Amino acid sequence: MLFDSSIRKELARSFGATLVVLVTVVMTMMLIRTLGQAARGNVSPSDVMLVMGFTVLGQLPTLLSLCLFVAIVSTLTRMYRDSEMVIWFASGRGLLSFLGPLLRFAWPVLLAIALLALLVWPWANQQIETLKLQYEQRSDIDRIAPGEFQESANGTRVFFIDRDSTAGDVASKVFIAATEARSEAVTSAHSARVEVRDGERLVILSKGQRVETAVDQPGTKVSEFAEYGTRIGTAAIDSNNARPVKTRSTPQLLAQGASTDLAEVGWRLGLALAAFNFVLLALALASVNPRASRSGNLLLALFTFIVYYNLLTLGQSWVGSGRITLVSFLGLLHGSTLVLAAILLAVRHHHWSPRYWWRRRSAA
Repeated sequence: MLFDSSIRKELARSFGATLVVLVTVVMTMMLIRTLGQAARGNVSPSDVMLVMGFTVLGQLPTLLSLCLFVAIVSTLTRMYRDSEMVIWFASGRGLLSFLGPLLRFAWPVLLAIALLALLVWPWANQQIETLKLQYEQRSDIDRIAPGEFQESANGTRVFFIDRDSTAGDVASKVFIAATEARSEAVTSAHSARVEVRDGERLVILSKGQRVETAVDQPGTKVSEFAEYGTRIGTAAIDSNNARPVKTRSTPQLLAQGASTDLAEVGWRLGLALAAFNFVLLALALASVNPRASRSGNLLLALFTFIVYYNLLTLGQSWVGSGRITLVSFLGLLHGSTLVLAAILLAVRHHHWSPRYWWRRRSAA
């Protein structure tokens, strides 16, 4: 059908162009932020592209909602400006007749947003946290860089090896400063190697000296050794309960039922419900005067998008603090938005106005 095909083709072109631009901008921003995290030591430099990819993947529900909203508003605004809407209205098409083509175009995007919000969003956040945790929990020997002082995972030891050390598990001119509960020790050795004994990784120091100083006792103990072994400490692995809420799957959040868990569920469900409401709002807001500014209508739509998502974030914090229940939050925000969009569509479809009701009342 000409009516459906013409609208859906133009929506597809506008949606694709908007998505490419927004994804490029977000990827650039995420790359800068991830490089900053790598510079601060929160992310491994070799995992920068992975972290950036998972971050962009987690932001796709918001990007797709915005692209869909902007595509519908810009397409219908262009049709109003070029008087195409007048032609469709004159041929017997009302504003509500546009709802069918819009929903037929939007339902794959809405389904993708729901799947991304409920399934991919927690998975992407879990992958990011796993990469960060693995980098934080790397062994002390993995933290050592030749020619640099490096702190151990538990913060009790400082390592240094010579810049000319050979690659692999053998190093030369090793320095270790350790701080314990009641003593401090400084160990230096001519060389060191890594061995695995009884399932534990050990550093075997050769031809060195150890200086120990007790905190509560005077004097210093100096000892020399031909070989000295020390275990490489590793950080404790976090349990599943200690993971952030955003990394847990939706069934786990529903099973636990805490207020913070329900707040995260409300955020994920809200992304899908908001995307559907944006289709109705775009149809209701997309009207323009050909003699007026071309960007005013688009700015109003973007302002509506920002306000809606700020309310979504505010509702998440209210549910997390227990000020409102999840069902009440979904009904108040998304239900009221749906009713408001339906009323706007009905008003514009039937051309209701105060003058119209006044004339009907006078005629009656």
